[in-house]
Amino acid sequence: MSTPASGAPTSLRRVAFATIIGTTIEWYDFFIYATSAGLVFAQLFFEPAGKEIGLLLSLATVGISFLFRPLGAFLAGHFGDVIGRRAVLVITLVLMGAATTLIGVLPTFAQIGIAAPILLLVLRILQGLSAGGEWGGAVLMAVEHAPADRRGRAGSWPQLGVPLGFLLASGVTALMTGVISPGAAYLEWGWRIPFLVSIVLIVVGFVIRRSVEESPVFTEIAERGKQSSVPIVQLFKNHWHLVLLAALVFAGNGALGYMTTGGFLNNYAINVQSIDTTAVLVAASVAAFLWFFSTLLAGYLADKIGRRTTFLIGFALQAAIVFPIFWLVDTGGLAGLYTALVLISTSLGLTYGPLAAWYSEIFPASIRFSGVSITYALGAILGGAFAPLIAQMLLETTGSTAAVSAYLLAASLLGGIATLCLRDRPGIPLGPDHEVEQATGATMFSQPAPARELAHTR
Repeated sequence: MSTPASGAPTSLRRVAFATIIGTTIEWYDFFIYATSAGLVFAQLFFEPAGKEIGLLLSLATVGISFLFRPLGAFLAGHFGDVIGRRAVLVITLVLMGAATTLIGVLPTFAQIGIAAPILLLVLRILQGLSAGGEWGGAVLMAVEHAPADRRGRAGSWPQLGVPLGFLLASGVTALMTGVISPGAAYLEWGWRIPFLVSIVLIVVGFVIRRSVEESPVFTEIAERGKQSSVPIVQLFKNHWHLVLLAALVFAGNGALGYMTTGGFLNNYAINVQSIDTTAVLVAASVAAFLWFFSTLLAGYLADKIGRRTTFLIGFALQAAIVFPIFWLVDTGGLAGLYTALVLISTSLGLTYGPLAAWYSEIFPASIRFSGVSITYALGAILGGAFAPLIAQMLLETTGSTAAVSAYLLAASLLGGIATLCLRDRPGIPLGPDHEVEQATGATMFSQPAPARELAHTR
């Protein structure tokens, strides 16, 4: 039987809307922390360590949360493959929102001492757990509902939540620093408002996600009693090499992506090049807007020219811009920053938009939630987790951005090599009747199952 992946237009629109809104809220929560880490957390929570060390510690908390994303992916992957995609999505949304809201009321070091940074780190870890489980569920809800010839575009829906979340986080922070609480007021109380806004967003996201039907692939799996009792064990026993290669693909995107979303480039433009804080945040918001459209375009291209080809174009562009982007910021002021961010946003979309569809098509149905979630989380650690910290350390050690650019070039080349090692599989049936086909031939080192049936009809 073919995967019942297509649905009525109204149903697909509902899935698209719920997926985009939910992931936007999740990533707003995640990025508002990274934005604040580069702007105020060093002063508020790590002040005794001094300016430079405090900034490193602040950026380190951004990365440490990534170490817990695999745990969130393990838990969400297991339960997503056993009890369903939708339930896990609702749980991760609530967990992320609760952690973000609590950061907004957290006392600072001056108020409660060493307990402040400890509690901050604990709440950031909870954000990491939630982010680790969120992405896989959102991806599968979108891709498994979609017709085979539109999986690339459908898979770009949850990807849009990242630039939209970053746009929202940067925009709200710019509003706070430039209009509502400029100067000392932002440091005193204004930084808290973006975190407290999360409690409103979480209610909206909860209602929307509860209204979406379960993925048709999981429904079919559950009806036939084909859930795996130990999906993670099966994943690493039979597909560890696939997990590693696919994780490296995302790592190539994440290193460059977290130069902006992780706060490094913002901090560099503000503190090293002395560009106005609000102006930098507005530029980041414009970049996120462009990132949205390049991601949407990449999903369309993934259906037209293939996931693999789209990725290779994106990685080639990344490799070409990693040195010029810092030259532009160093010599061009605010205009140079805008130009650099346009280049970054374009390349990031091309290496992010097709990811959801590609990941969904390389893992078997019964372990797919575990596969996409854990692979994504590992890729985030390898690429994005400590990218801002590594970049800051390279800058402080060498006194130049050339070392940072060399690091980003290596990450882009590694992502491109991993991309070449994977096969494109558009149109492969996603349902439980085709697990043998799904389990073979995903890499260039393995042979596809013979005489497979392309299920373009449902």
